Amino acid sequence: MFLSLMMITNVQNINTDPREIELYIHIPFCVKKCDYCDFLSGPYDEQVQKEYTLALCQEIIWQSKRVFGRVTSIYIGGGTPSWLPVKLMENIMDTVRKNFDLDPLAEVTIEANPGTVTREAANIYRSIGINRISVGLQSAHNDELELLGRIHTYDRFLRTYEILRQAGFENINVDLMTGLPGQTPGKLIETIRRVSALRPEHISSYALIIEEGTPFYSRYRADDIRQKNGQPTMELPNEDQAYELMKRAQQELIAHGFCQYEISNYSKPGKECRHNIGYWTRKTYVGMGAGAASLIAPACLVPECEGEEAGGMGLEQRISNIRYIYDYIEEASHLMAIDPQSDYKDVPIYDAVQTVTRKGAMEEFMFLGLRQTAGITAEAFYQAFETPIERVYQAPLQQLKQEGLLETREGRIYLTEQGLDLSNYALSKFLF
Repeated sequence: MFLSLMMITNVQNINTDPREIELYIHIPFCVKKCDYCDFLSGPYDEQVQKEYTLALCQEIIWQSKRVFGRVTSIYIGGGTPSWLPVKLMENIMDTVRKNFDLDPLAEVTIEANPGTVTREAANIYRSIGINRISVGLQSAHNDELELLGRIHTYDRFLRTYEILRQAGFENINVDLMTGLPGQTPGKLIETIRRVSALRPEHISSYALIIEEGTPFYSRYRADDIRQKNGQPTMELPNEDQAYELMKRAQQELIAHGFCQYEISNYSKPGKECRHNIGYWTRKTYVGMGAGAASLIAPACLVPECEGEEAGGMGLEQRISNIRYIYDYIEEASHLMAIDPQSDYKDVPIYDAVQTVTRKGAMEEFMFLGLRQTAGITAEAFYQAFETPIERVYQAPLQQLKQEGLLETREGRIYLTEQGLDLSNYALSKFLF
């Protein structure tokens, strides 16, 4: 396996207190939308950014009256949050501190793109409690960056990285991407070696996904279909080549001292992203901002809000905010006039509310938990659902063991290396 048993135990035990919560804050602004990006983001002027920040702060205050718990992590994502004027980011963090119970040791991450962080901004981020930065590099080769529609060069990334280190950041993630059109193993290895030499604490390595509605979809749609069907491609790597690139990235990262703790995530020991682990272990999180998503457990609702809206049976709720930025600004600006105890359907910033059934919660427990190389434990499943895991999943557990895709050891259940490579197939076995 990729982690020692001691490290596996440490990762799995991050999440213990049901009254601990996470916050996700969405900043939908960027200088230019990348050609492959389908996230809720785009270029907006400073006036819209100010109006959005004011509305977002109203939602933060309102949500703090509805959901309670000690905040152990915050993730500020986008878009490009580092593109937001620093003063507005100060307002957001100040609002969070004044209204939520923020753990002094909380992990607070902000996403940044190269060239969007000044020395002044980096120092201010540190002063307002941001202690982790995720930098979207994708490649160390300028031709690949240009192909992706990125606005930076590798040299600009290096300058940004230096600024962050000089500001005192000791927890930096770098995003990389595999499966680019024309990407060769040699170019990918060179990217990983250059980045690893900088000694970041964390690297995320994602395979390119062609999303409908993006310029990449128009450009590579035919190749994407061929790739998914295992046919020869023109510009994208074919299925075998994409797999080889993913494996070469894995091998190279491990050789440089990174531990793979999830399908796409690698870290130095003790530097796993606590916020993402919260997602994979189904911790309560509150998403705020346009298009943000939440998973709310009844135990984290203030007592007055635990009635029928919580499902009437102690069930969790998955909630999505409205996506259109101007609608969000309008509705969130009036949130303070709405009783925090209101039923979900009466909250105008919510676009969709779904009650998570017991069956759905079990499925999520399995296919999210098994994304981690640490896997899951039968004990944790029993604590969550008061039934043995074998009573629910005996057949798929046995089948995947026989196929060499899953192992059990010292009370843990996890995918083998081959199982992680075939994770889509393996995880689908736990969907009823």
